[in-house]
Amino acid sequence: MNTIIDGHSHFMPLAVAEKTAFFKVNWSDIDRQLTLMDSVGIERALLLYPTSDAHLNMGGWKPLCDVYNSQLAAVIKSHPDRFIGAGIIPIDTEENIISELARIKTLGLNVLSLASSYDEKYLDEECFYPIFEFARDNNMLIHIHPQIINPIGEERVKDPLLSPVLEYVFDVTMCLGKMMMGGVFTKFPEVKFIFSHFGGVLPMVAERFDNTYLMLRKRNFVKDLGKTPGEYFKNLYFDTSGTKSAGAIIAALETVAAEHVIWGSDFPANQDIKKSIEVIRNLSISELDKNNILKNPLLFLI
Repeated sequence: MNTIIDGHSHFMPLAVAEKTAFFKVNWSDIDRQLTLMDSVGIERALLLYPTSDAHLNMGGWKPLCDVYNSQLAAVIKSHPDRFIGAGIIPIDTEENIISELARIKTLGLNVLSLASSYDEKYLDEECFYPIFEFARDNNMLIHIHPQIINPIGEERVKDPLLSPVLEYVFDVTMCLGKMMMGGVFTKFPEVKFIFSHFGGVLPMVAERFDNTYLMLRKRNFVKDLGKTPGEYFKNLYFDTSGTKSAGAIIAALETVAAEHVIWGSDFPANQDIKKSIEVIRNLSISELDKNNILKNPLLFLI
């Protein structure tokens, strides 16, 4: 089996981590991550922002992005063969979005990292279109991570276990659904979107999407999407986010081909990286499919 590319790991510069409520421990140690990568055969890792409350404590999105993107770029420059950088974007004004996108490109960050929602606005809204246009024009991937600040449902239930287990991943699923219904995937077919955590609960409801859509179309209760939801899903990418469940991966493979499933450690949130690799190597699928998941061609080409 070839070496591995990690499509979902995290990095928080100390200057950002200290401004958060949760990410102060183990999220800033690149040397520790490199040691762990070497021990399990990870060749490269995509470093992502985990979404946090840092912007609330640093004077807004622009100061956060100034620090985060610059320090992430320094890590990439120091270890160009080991890490891929995903820049974050100040989503408060279009002017800030445009200027930071240009800076991300000059910094050598090759992926854009977005949250599934911002202040209850999902990524179907037109204010996000400049980001999609930039990704299209510069052949950059967009990774979508759960929003942890006021995700869907938290206005009714805010719980230290239920929120991260249910509401975070439901926010990703709703984001994906809103983007489909809003025509984002039709308007930007060239953009490659990676949804973390298998797109939330998407593998569990993908069939229901198609069955319900076809039923509602017969009665003209839903607009014509041009094709079934399942056909849109097949063009998207999903990462495994550290799962050690064979069933979760098999469910994803019912929705998309193996080359659209990206192994991700979710380090340092997930500490048992070896087991999340072994579950894929032990699946009853072809060696080619296993390799496509563990060393996904989409990330290999960056």
